[in-house]
Amino acid sequence: MKLPRLYPILDSSSWPDANALCVAAEEFVSAGATVLQYRNKSGNARQMLAHAESLKGLLGSRVKLIMNDRADLCLAAGFDGLHIGQDDISPEAARRIIGPDRWLGISTHNPEQIAEADKTDADYLAIGPVFATTSKAHPDPVIGLEGVRRARELTRKLLVAIGGITRANANSVIEAGADSVAVISDLLPDPRKSAEAFFNVLR
Repeated sequence: MKLPRLYPILDSSSWPDANALCVAAEEFVSAGATVLQYRNKSGNARQMLAHAESLKGLLGSRVKLIMNDRADLCLAAGFDGLHIGQDDISPEAARRIIGPDRWLGISTHNPEQIAEADKTDADYLAIGPVFATTSKAHPDPVIGLEGVRRARELTRKLLVAIGGITRANANSVIEAGADSVAVISDLLPDPRKSAEAFFNVLR
């Protein structure tokens, strides 16, 4: 698999409804995004599946769609991959559910978690928060660029950095060893122009 330099995350809390979510997704893809993650930390399963099916219906196979947390909804919506956190089901259980062909990503926050996740068959590991972030109510401790460098030393898997990443600091994160940067806040409020600006910075 190959990860693009920019990995946009569609957090449902950033958009008022499914239509706005789909408009943003279309704008990300128009700007050149090839992977999108759908994340919803507050909705119920019915709402999440409705959002996911809308995204899949709109985007089809033009982009890899990754479901956050929910392996069952990943399958139900026909998504291309699953991203799990430290408090979700185990990577082994996730792989049994989604099968061998879908992408599997794991969130990590320190060297111990990186080393453990490296032993799994995950396709990529996420590390963060690199910088202070407002996208989580109770974020893990900031790891800084040194944390990205340490993660790079501990795994040969694809590495996605997340947390407080902006157009101003994205290149420094890539230089520290990340293959891709996951972004939420700095892709608002104009998704297409913001994504295009990121791609220009990350060339």
